Amino acid sequence: MSDVTQLKVINPLDYPEWDKLVLSTRDYSFFHSSAWAKVLYETYRYKPIYFTLIKDNQLLALIPFMEVGSILTGKRGVSLPFSDYCETIGIDKDDFQNVINLLKKYGKEHRWKSLEFRDGNIFPAELHASSDYINHTLEISKNAEQILSSFRDSTKRNIKKAERKCVEVKIVSSLESINEFYRLNCITRKKHGLPPQSYYFFKKVYENIISKNMGIVVLASFHENIIAGAVYFHFGEKVIFKYGASDTNYNHLRPNNLIMWEAIKFYSKMGCRSFCFGRTEPENIGLTQFKDGWRAKKETIKYYIYDLRRESYIQNSFKVSGIYNRIFQEMPLPLLKFAGSFLYRHIG
Repeated sequence: MSDVTQLKVINPLDYPEWDKLVLSTRDYSFFHSSAWAKVLYETYRYKPIYFTLIKDNQLLALIPFMEVGSILTGKRGVSLPFSDYCETIGIDKDDFQNVINLLKKYGKEHRWKSLEFRDGNIFPAELHASSDYINHTLEISKNAEQILSSFRDSTKRNIKKAERKCVEVKIVSSLESINEFYRLNCITRKKHGLPPQSYYFFKKVYENIISKNMGIVVLASFHENIIAGAVYFHFGEKVIFKYGASDTNYNHLRPNNLIMWEAIKFYSKMGCRSFCFGRTEPENIGLTQFKDGWRAKKETIKYYIYDLRRESYIQNSFKVSGIYNRIFQEMPLPLLKFAGSFLYRHIG
């Protein structure tokens, strides 16, 4: 980019053929899509504020933000809420300071508390991130046999074990499948000491993503009981595993391995090339090892938060842990669901 002053704020939900513009770029992701923007807007009423440069029907630059207004966490600009990552598009590191100055000016004028970036690909290497996550991405353009052969032996054994134990996997896109996943998700979140996102959120995921052929639900059953599930989103040639849940009483059957393998085969056959396993907290060693088993490319995602009032970067962002996890674990499920419905609007 040569002049960041050309960036204009638009709402992608009001822009014709937004997805076509995004897909014409190299660094697009599902989180840049209008479908994701619509889920966030309709569920939480976050205001889309996408800084863009469009010329001759081409998207030359994009920095997407949502304005999160909260009595608990303040008014913030987040790029983007509940997104594993969200790279800027068409912005060079040489443009960093000019872009940041533009965003600071906008944020202060609109009384934002902070600017939050999820994957600061334009930030200087010497700048410490507010938090770090691990990201795994698998190339799936090869045939199923070639992909399978690249997995760690333990992963292949777990897939075979699930098949041998007669775990059945179905790829579906119905509202009923979302309902089943939501049930499992509430159980899983409680076990981890975290509130679940609201059912209304998942209903919006169904309406704007699953029912529009931009995502699938994969459910595993054993003796006709649904024991595990996962939700995947796709956009262009890229796929992301977004949500997973399971009944831990059946983990010895390895349903999650079979779910992931069936999803990989499905998307490979569909012509997708990139399969992302989603972000993982570095301290979650078990999940990291599970994802390592697929021999995917491992990278670090860096989040940056700039405090507009103090005019400085926040070095350590807050994560729910410790005493909060124990409190949530002890909550009755109906109360935990209520807590999730209330809190996530403010977390962003």
